[in-house]
Amino acid sequence: MARVDPYKNFRFLLEIDGITQAGFADCSGFGSKVEVVEYREGGDAPTVRKLPGKNSYPDITLKWGITDSRELYDWHLTAVNGKVERKNGSIILLDDGGQEKVRWNFFTAWPSSYDAPDFSAKGNDVAIDSLILSCERLERV
Repeated sequence: MARVDPYKNFRFLLEIDGITQAGFADCSGFGSKVEVVEYREGGDAPTVRKLPGKNSYPDITLKWGITDSRELYDWHLTAVNGKVERKNGSIILLDDGGQEKVRWNFFTAWPSSYDAPDFSAKGNDVAIDSLILSCERLERV
C-alpha cells in the first residue's frame, strides 16, 4: 500500500460570494461543536446521561497583507452602518499540484470584527489586516 502524505496547511484558497480578495496569510477557527446536555433521570443510579444540545460554529478569522483592495473592509463597514450582508463561502485546501482536495463550505456569514494592521518603524514585516466572520453553519464536503 502506497504511503499518502498529509496535505500542507499553507496551500489554501477562500471563495466568498462576490468578493475576489487575493491570497490570505491565515485562515483559522472554523469547525463545529455539539453542546452536551447532562441529564439524570429520577429512577436511575447516580449516572448522568449525556444528550446532544445545540450546534454551534466558531468564528472564522482571516488575515491578509493589506493592499489597495477594500472589498472585505467595505463588507464589514456595511455591518457597522447597520446593514448586515450575509454571504456564503468556502475554504479550500489544495494539494502540491494546486488541485482541490478538501472543501469546507460556510453559510450566512457576516464580518463581525475588523482589525487594522499594527505599525512599527523598527520592523520590516508586511502590514496585516484581520477580519472575523461569524457564520451559522459549516460543512466539510
